[in-house]
Amino acid sequence: MTESAAADRIRVAIADDQALIRSAVSAMVEVHDGLDVVAEASDGAELLELARAHRIDVVLMDIRMPRLDGIQATASLRRDHPHTRVLVLTTYDLDEYVFAAIRAGASGFLTKDASSDELAEAIRSVHAGDSVIAPRATASLVEFVARVPEPVDAEALLAPLTAREREVLGELLTGASNEAIARRLFMTGNTVKTHIASILAKLGLPDRVHVVIWAFENGVAGRVPPH
Repeated sequence: MTESAAADRIRVAIADDQALIRSAVSAMVEVHDGLDVVAEASDGAELLELARAHRIDVVLMDIRMPRLDGIQATASLRRDHPHTRVLVLTTYDLDEYVFAAIRAGASGFLTKDASSDELAEAIRSVHAGDSVIAPRATASLVEFVARVPEPVDAEALLAPLTAREREVLGELLTGASNEAIARRLFMTGNTVKTHIASILAKLGLPDRVHVVIWAFENGVAGRVPPH
């Protein structure tokens, strides 16, 4: 393999305290062209040691691990190795731990029952600088919203957004991809990207994952139903 070809490959690390899960995830990743599993860690502390020895592009991170959990490991990794992106793999869909990991710097999350193709697509997305939300998280979103206090004024929080941007926001909160939003709202992919960029700018948020956090924390989710 030439140096150029090697540089184009995405170097992946897996952090999970269960060896069987590490092995299964590794096999799911390795079948895809351009993806290499270069390190496996049984906890966050071991992952940070490996990150000093290997160039890692994307970490597939479990949250509940001994010694150093995925939240603390994500924060340390993003501080010391800012080029490395973190994708949380969780059994629990959207819960407080997943949100804490995203606040610590993770680029999104998938549930552990994601398919090999979904996993590969998510790795490529976060490596490219995008964020990922598990597509089957809608039920958990509703559950989480029920635990969030009513906002002081939901309408005021949404006021900066146009009607069309609110429709796009509603789709974002379901975990829909740009392609799915385009289909549902009869837009082009470029128009969806333009609306998402405008939503991020108006709300002062860095990416679509933080849009979801903002909506939950402010009790806005559920008040902008998908189309």
